[in-house]
Amino acid sequence: MNWTKDMQALDRAHHLHPFTDFKALGEEGSRIVTHADGIYIFDSEGHRILDGMAGLWCVNLGYGRQALVDAATRQLQQLPYYNNFFKTTHVPAVTLADTLCRLAPASVNHVFFTGSGSEANDTVLRMVRRYWALEGQPDKQWIIARENAYHGSTVAGMSLGGMAPMHAQGGPLVPGITHIAQPYWFGEGRDQSPEDFGRACAAALEERILELGEENVAAFIAEPVQGAGGAIIPPDSYWPAVKEILARYDILLVVDEVICGFGRLGEWFGSQHYGLEPDLMPIAKGMSSGYLPIGGVMVGDRVADTLIDTGGEFFHGFTYSGHPACAAVALKNLEIMQAAGVVQRVRDDVGPYLAQRWSALADHPLVGEARSLGLIGALELVADKATGARFDKSLGVGNLCRDISFANGLVMRSVGDSMIISPPLTMTRDQIDELVSLARQALDETARHLNVAIHKEQTA
Repeated sequence: MNWTKDMQALDRAHHLHPFTDFKALGEEGSRIVTHADGIYIFDSEGHRILDGMAGLWCVNLGYGRQALVDAATRQLQQLPYYNNFFKTTHVPAVTLADTLCRLAPASVNHVFFTGSGSEANDTVLRMVRRYWALEGQPDKQWIIARENAYHGSTVAGMSLGGMAPMHAQGGPLVPGITHIAQPYWFGEGRDQSPEDFGRACAAALEERILELGEENVAAFIAEPVQGAGGAIIPPDSYWPAVKEILARYDILLVVDEVICGFGRLGEWFGSQHYGLEPDLMPIAKGMSSGYLPIGGVMVGDRVADTLIDTGGEFFHGFTYSGHPACAAVALKNLEIMQAAGVVQRVRDDVGPYLAQRWSALADHPLVGEARSLGLIGALELVADKATGARFDKSLGVGNLCRDISFANGLVMRSVGDSMIISPPLTMTRDQIDELVSLARQALDETARHLNVAIHKEQTA
């Protein structure tokens, strides 16, 4: 009996995976991950794999943190569940809310808890429109988002996001949402300087506001750095220009911190890195280092004051909003991060070191750009370094490199032909060296495979 094959057969028979070609996965078989420790995961065949994606952008403290397990155990023994409906609460939710607000930008002092980032962005949609109705401006319905942005996979989250493949499968989208250009210089703006391109993308926001009418626009939503879209770090000119534009209009700023929050960019929140003053901040992922599911919306004073002072019930919430065990784990996670200075270490030590080592991969024949910020990074795979021309899509170069990387002991994610990393924030310099070495090996092997494939195509 082969245990791995037995598990793969059960998986194929009963388990529909997220974001998966079900037929292709059934033909190939799943990798069975059995345990993890530190920054490494281990599969059923005994392979040790450096988790360069921290799970799904979330295992910020790494695996095997007994203190988080103990926090969950204690809470499950004391109060395994109670809701926050009907004028009730519990200590973990209250304490976590207080802690989060102490870490957030100064004008953000309230939290609405959810179970995930997708639920957080559903809440954003409801809360933005509720706010303007209470303000006596119910016509302010439009929300401006960005192309290729990711804000979750629920109907509202998918509608707010700007990913065409998701829209194509989603049926009618939530009305009143429009999308503008993303600040993706390498992919879409290399005919301009990064500074000019950043300002041009920001100007698209003002153009859309004027097109729709300020009196009809409720909010602008954006990630500080686009995560699932390809670790897209905006040009330095982008966010200052956006801030100037929003200052001229009566429009809420929603900064999606689901990926960038909790230290990823070297500050507690991406908003702080870019000097933003958000009205709403969806959060999740790194809040509990992924040990238990929890999310929320951090609410700025402008919105919170209206929601509270105007009165009337906000008909929205979730069974597991502020779940006590999840909140207890998140609280312990933040306590450990503060005590160990994890965020400051990303900013001052391992983030700059990754930038130095990662940028050296730009000399590889396949790499058109190597970029990083804090502990998030991307490699742009190209057929021609001089022009940045991509490989033919039929070659599936990104997926090829991803599979090779995984087989050689490193999780990198492919977004088209962009290779993405977002490793645990606890990485050491030696482990960064290991990550970069494994990435280079994957690039080398990908190049060898492509040389063979291209030769066969030319001689066919």
